Amino acid sequence: MGSRRNLILAVLFLAVAAAAIYVAYQSEQMDPPPTSDGGSKAMVAVTLPAELSDQAIEGQVLFDEHCAACHGANAAGSENGPPFVHKVYEPGHHADVSFLLATQRGVRAHHWKFGDMPPQPEVTPDDVELIVSYVREMQRANGIN
Repeated sequence: MGSRRNLILAVLFLAVAAAAIYVAYQSEQMDPPPTSDGGSKAMVAVTLPAELSDQAIEGQVLFDEHCAACHGANAAGSENGPPFVHKVYEPGHHADVSFLLATQRGVRAHHWKFGDMPPQPEVTPDDVELIVSYVREMQRANGIN
């Protein structure tokens, strides 16, 4: 009798935990900003660093070529994709390798309601390393460490 009661309590606990995770996940989904003119509108205000390292400058060129169409100029986001100058992408939450995996495998939408990101096979691992240098320097200039 006691083991059956424990099993029922365990199932109830798991159901409540799953419901809490679902609610937290749904509340974490952030809507993209509305745009009235159909143009590219930054989601966040970005402070530009006084200067970028040589590696970050190369990364900026690659970011502008491969990423800015969705993730906005200066990584500020747009109606097509989230900003990387945002606490969601701080190194403690999205490690550098997550950017590499995103380009290689794509990403299912999980923080934002932009839809899934497809793989970006034209972006090489060396490109990603430079892009991440740029993103991290932009983040630091905006108090995201």
